[in-house]
Amino acid sequence: MPHTERDGVKLYFEDTGEGYPILFLHEFGGDHRSWEHQVRYFSRRYRCVVAAARGYPPSDVPSDPDAYGWETSLADAVHLLDHLGLAKAHVVGLSMGAYMGLMLAMRHPDRVSALVAASGGSGAYKPTRDAFIEEALASAERMQAAGAIAGEGMGMAPNRIQLKIKDPKGWREFVDHLSEHSAEGSAHTMRAVQAARPSLYDLDAELAGVTAPTLLMVGDEDDPCLDVNLHMKRIMPTAGMSVAPKSGHLLNLEDPARFNAEIDAFFVAVEAGRWPERDMSADSAQVFDRD
Repeated sequence: MPHTERDGVKLYFEDTGEGYPILFLHEFGGDHRSWEHQVRYFSRRYRCVVAAARGYPPSDVPSDPDAYGWETSLADAVHLLDHLGLAKAHVVGLSMGAYMGLMLAMRHPDRVSALVAASGGSGAYKPTRDAFIEEALASAERMQAAGAIAGEGMGMAPNRIQLKIKDPKGWREFVDHLSEHSAEGSAHTMRAVQAARPSLYDLDAELAGVTAPTLLMVGDEDDPCLDVNLHMKRIMPTAGMSVAPKSGHLLNLEDPARFNAEIDAFFVAVEAGRWPERDMSADSAQVFDRD
């Protein structure tokens, strides 16, 4: 199996197709298999790279809690690009992967030619942030104590149940894959990445400075992510925003055809130089004062 190694940790990846590269970054509840619909579609014209984050087999699962963290995950993503000799790539991330994609665009702008940040922002909303962190830490304890992932329960979350309603077989596959994850790796990731990462609301200046064309995608029933995506759209000159109706967190699985088509159109616009920056100089309050 193809691996690369950083700091003694083997990281699994798959490299499919030819053309301009797309790096796919998965969510907490997913893994490299979550992108199958996208790889089958985009690998006809692009080089598609998917990876399993550290703590997600077949990548290594370090037992040391200090081997995890959002900055470590960011460094892993940059390392993978270096390992494959990719100076730059389009980046597509979901949830945890969307956060990493945004961090790549902020901290390594020269490596990101276009960014799709889907379902990003869980835990960022200030009024519920403390409760999110408390529940994330409690969930990590439950996983480690049980030695297993409660896939069925996570799959029934208010912003994941939409997949079961739309595609019961796809939901079952998602739950089965989630249940196969390492409880130790997931617990460490929950503590060191999900609960410890800075809120996106605390990164306004960095977000406003993102230069990569960006497509923010969110489901209208993904309550933990709706507000932060609107917030990012308002402050990121390069960002456009897509809101999927009657949709939850797992946008790439709930409606793969729509998800792929929107991203495809975005890439076409970017590659044609037709994704303009928004003029942020005008006061939006003046919109009704124009003759």
